[in-house]
Amino acid sequence: MNFKNFIKMNKRLFLLIFLFVALFKPLLLAQNFEQLRNNMVEEQLINRKIKSKVVVDAMRTVPRHLFVPQHMQSRAYNDSPLPIGLNQTISQPYIVAFMTEQLELKPGMKVLEIGTGSGYQAAILAHLGCEVYTIELLEELAIRAEKVLKELNYNNVKVKSGDGYLGWPEEAPFDAIIVTAAPEIIPEKLIEQLKEGGKMIVPVGPLFSTQSLKLLTKRNKKIIEKDLIPVIFVPMVKN
Repeated sequence: MNFKNFIKMNKRLFLLIFLFVALFKPLLLAQNFEQLRNNMVEEQLINRKIKSKVVVDAMRTVPRHLFVPQHMQSRAYNDSPLPIGLNQTISQPYIVAFMTEQLELKPGMKVLEIGTGSGYQAAILAHLGCEVYTIELLEELAIRAEKVLKELNYNNVKVKSGDGYLGWPEEAPFDAIIVTAAPEIIPEKLIEQLKEGGKMIVPVGPLFSTQSLKLLTKRNKKIIEKDLIPVIFVPMVKN
């Protein structure tokens, strides 16, 4: 039997195979990403002493792969930061979980994020039930992140493009502030916009070098500062 006759005789079989792949490939991919996400939580977070049940649940639920470029999705749950374009990155999963846990957030809290990036950190905050205000200097990234967040129905997130050093004074004060890019000195305006009793987590240090992740707490109008762990973040740039 020649190849042409074989094809003619098996057209129906090929069509059925094609339909099967078309229908079930998205389901198989979704299951694969879910497994990768569960592995990430168990190996990268729980094994490293991330204890907050709500943070672990958020990291297990939010589809991180949808916040990275399509060609990077297979690596979305790796134990590393990933490029998202425009010389920016999405932070390593452990760092996202660690920073979020340190803030001890509760539903209804008003949170300011400086450095929207991909929108993933904002999604984690939104999943915790917070009212999220996030600022991104690069307008293209802000638009992209806002689109993904809306598609995933994170309607408790407001995104704007602007200078993170200025904060969001119209919406201040905030119960918590999370900064996902590194200034050399903590911006004074962000401290001013932190509510009494509120917490801010921010990487601080020289450009393109190891920085210190700091936790700040405002008490009696004074700042109590605690060094947490060494980190490396992209620099926080002024407009």
